[in-house]
Amino acid sequence: MTTHLFTRNVLKTCLLAGLVSVQFGLHAAPLNVLINPGDQGEKSRYSVYQSWEALLKTALKRDAAGAKFNLSMDASAELPAVRARNYDIIVAPSHIIGAAVRFGYTPVVGSPEATQAVLVAMQSNPASNFGQTKGQKLGLTQQDSVTTYLMRGEVNANNSSIKQQYSNTYHSRYQDALYACMQLSQCDVVAVERATYDRWLAAKQPVKMIMASKPAPGMSIAVKDGIDLTASSLRNSLLAVAKTSSETGALVNAKAEDFSYISKLGYHTPLSLAGTTLVDSAEVEKLMQRGVRYFDTRVGTEYTEGHIPGAISLPYGEKSLKETDFDSKQDQFDVSKLGADKNAELIIGCGGGECWKSYKSSLLAVRAGYKNLLGAWRFCGLESQWQKSGAVQLMDVEQLVIQ
Repeated sequence: MTTHLFTRNVLKTCLLAGLVSVQFGLHAAPLNVLINPGDQGEKSRYSVYQSWEALLKTALKRDAAGAKFNLSMDASAELPAVRARNYDIIVAPSHIIGAAVRFGYTPVVGSPEATQAVLVAMQSNPASNFGQTKGQKLGLTQQDSVTTYLMRGEVNANNSSIKQQYSNTYHSRYQDALYACMQLSQCDVVAVERATYDRWLAAKQPVKMIMASKPAPGMSIAVKDGIDLTASSLRNSLLAVAKTSSETGALVNAKAEDFSYISKLGYHTPLSLAGTTLVDSAEVEKLMQRGVRYFDTRVGTEYTEGHIPGAISLPYGEKSLKETDFDSKQDQFDVSKLGADKNAELIIGCGGGECWKSYKSSLLAVRAGYKNLLGAWRFCGLESQWQKSGAVQLMDVEQLVIQ
């Protein structure tokens, strides 16, 4: 029986064996810190970055010496880096923190203001609910921004997709540019943060709300499990500093369960693929033991950080939208590297619930003529050893197997 598979690593990375937490301030290496200011409406992203950087430097005290602070404005690039556990501390919108929780990070503190995405139209737009916006032109922030992430989840919850619902999609880095998009009639409806919509209302702009997402946590901080800096130590220090700091305002405790809703929105890869049948994770393990080749389609940094022993790195260069009818011409993937024998057994792996690379590469393999495909996914329980420089990480793997 010929078997083609792809896997999705979706649950939390376990602690590295042998690592022991020590007291705050005894780091063997400088800290690597990521700060992604997210969608801040009218605020300058760089000023928001500076505020969080100043807060962390004060809270970390001598641990800040030599620390590398990285400013990022591209969530699409940072989600793979989070899965690869490239950073010791992450300051980011809640969808990035939600992904981090699944891959071995502990939330520490966050802003008390929730994040909520709202679908907005001009008052002259006849639509009054989501269904009535079908066929209209949609304005969004970047594909992997928290606003787009939340709105995509709501669209999927309505048994639709952005591409199916709207005739055209316009993307902007800045939310206020989306109001201009409506003024110029390039957009009929736009998705922005609730705070941005409230500001437009306060300015007496002629806008109305069509739909709102569930609320999610605001900007938050998470620390990588297994490093010398403990979550409790960092939390206590940040809360103490925030009481007297005007940089970010008050902070509140952050818990893993706070990010449950938004982290599940990442699980929007399709639940089926034509011509597949379900097999369990035990079968996957047996196939690997028999020498079935495993192709890892994650980016190179993720592969370097940790991968299944014997896995072959075959990155899928993803630029297309995360939709079932994605435009593969926008992507880069050399399907011929799967091998000339299109009846041979192979495994195609990915990482994270929001990772579409394995689905897309598997679909391209089907189109390229790989035959007798059997498929299954969403079976948990396979514990695979991921290796990096002699260290071992235990991963729970959610399976998609195409046979």
